[in-house]
Amino acid sequence: MSALKVTGLVKHFDGVKAVDGLDLEVHKGEFFALLGPSASGKTTSFRTISGIEAPDAGTIELNGQDMTGRPMQDRGVAMVFQTFALYPHLTIRENLAFPLRQKKMDKAAIEKRIGETAELLKLSHTLDRKPGTASGGEQQRVAIGRALIRHPELLLLDEPLTNLDAKLRHDTRAEFKRIHRERGITIIYATPDELEALTLGERIGVLKDGKMVQVGTPDELYETPDNTYIAGMVGSPRINLIDATRRGSDANPEIASPFGDYSGGDWESALKGFPVGEQLIFGIRPHEIVPVENSADFQGPTFAAEVHLIEPLGDVVILDLIANNSRLKMVLPEEQAVAYQVGKRMTCGFDLQTTQLFAKETGTAIR
Repeated sequence: MSALKVTGLVKHFDGVKAVDGLDLEVHKGEFFALLGPSASGKTTSFRTISGIEAPDAGTIELNGQDMTGRPMQDRGVAMVFQTFALYPHLTIRENLAFPLRQKKMDKAAIEKRIGETAELLKLSHTLDRKPGTASGGEQQRVAIGRALIRHPELLLLDEPLTNLDAKLRHDTRAEFKRIHRERGITIIYATPDELEALTLGERIGVLKDGKMVQVGTPDELYETPDNTYIAGMVGSPRINLIDATRRGSDANPEIASPFGDYSGGDWESALKGFPVGEQLIFGIRPHEIVPVENSADFQGPTFAAEVHLIEPLGDVVILDLIANNSRLKMVLPEEQAVAYQVGKRMTCGFDLQTTQLFAKETGTAIR
């Protein structure tokens, strides 16, 4: 069953479409990640789903009921913002109690929920302190607790880790997964960070200019992106996207790249529908490129390259390569990368079946 179904959602601000015909369906109990850069429509989508903003068009269904025109307090949706938005003059206990007092719950029920929520979020030792005396991670957990304590049907997390340092972001991501596992609540997590989306989301929806570009599991988005936008956004380091041209015949279509001509990829059959001379984009993931000692023994295409730059990243190293004036990145384990220095010539190879092909004019995948 769907916890949330959004159809054709539109929201304008001063003539600008912040959300432009958004379609989104999230399953009950799912941890769904909404990935997109700044100004892609994430926050506006959340504010409209929660009822803070009224849509200009479209419908919002929660658990099968049309909530498009219903007030926010009737929707069973809680939202955690990028800023903590805590009341500094209240204790953490009073911050947690605030939304329940607004609902006029009795004191015993409020205290019971505060205890349950504080234990879940490991905040029991902080309840009588003011938010200003708590760490950034504790303040973030209080903000989450204030949303969870209402027992919402749907929890919206809008870039909640932006104000935390790297270690706290890592720790809090783990907390989100634990809370989701223990509570089974439906969560939608908005982020511009593809690492957060890939590690947290059971499925990921990618936004661009207020529209949903693709929805899929992390593996689906990584292995079969629908366009260059998805291919470039999902995966670190970014996929190598190289200009190429359609060559060969209809019986044996080929692509010509700056460092080689290739045929036989998974895209070969679909390529037959493109005319000779069509401009394409050839995609190779940095992790799929490997050094080759003997080309005769390698089962796949090879090309010559020169190491232009070396970027150590702890246990792995990124090599920035130049191959016939084209720039490429490859990733090697640290112990393997020590054999290569800037200026060194090398032979590289890859598996053609792991490559991606896109139409240059539209950016759409050819497959």
